[in-house]
Amino acid sequence: MARLILASKSASRRQLMSGAGLVYEAISADIDERAVEEPLLARGAHPDEVARGLAEAKALHVSLHHPYAFVIGSDQTLSLGERIFHKPRDMAEAADHIRAFSSRTHHLNCGVAVARDGKVVWSDVSIAHMTMRAISEPFLSHYLQLSGDGILQSVGAYQFEGPGVQLFERIEGDYFTILGLPMLTLLAGLRSLGAING
Repeated sequence: MARLILASKSASRRQLMSGAGLVYEAISADIDERAVEEPLLARGAHPDEVARGLAEAKALHVSLHHPYAFVIGSDQTLSLGERIFHKPRDMAEAADHIRAFSSRTHHLNCGVAVARDGKVVWSDVSIAHMTMRAISEPFLSHYLQLSGDGILQSVGAYQFEGPGVQLFERIEGDYFTILGLPMLTLLAGLRSLGAING
């Protein structure tokens, strides 16, 4: 059985990998995400390309220190039109994010990549289309209080598997993409590489 490494310490990504029955190690990819993102944006990369670039950078970073392993990197960008949103710095910015998304459709672009021996050997992007209902100020206050500071770790200021689901009117796309690791796509990729049993 090939050695698998998840280049992330994200609890939700680890839970998805474990839930799928995969045997793996989790090693954080300590990269400067903004430094990876800036040149991509400067050349006009779309938000989905930025997500792929971030996933590849994470996988490569860990792969360089762990030869022979299949290293999985994943990252999301959240886009509304051409604007890319980042994790909110505080609750006030989280509220501004929700106001921007209210009554509109934004996109969660989830890049996933596998690197081996310092080379990207497979990558893909999955996109979820997230339509938020009209959010009133009283409900927004209630939601922020209910959710707490944990939403500051989520790019959209919501956790879909928690109270954040109340914000939405409709979604189109893979549930795993929303959680940050498109498992069906990833498993197919790993099978194609011979990294897991097919």
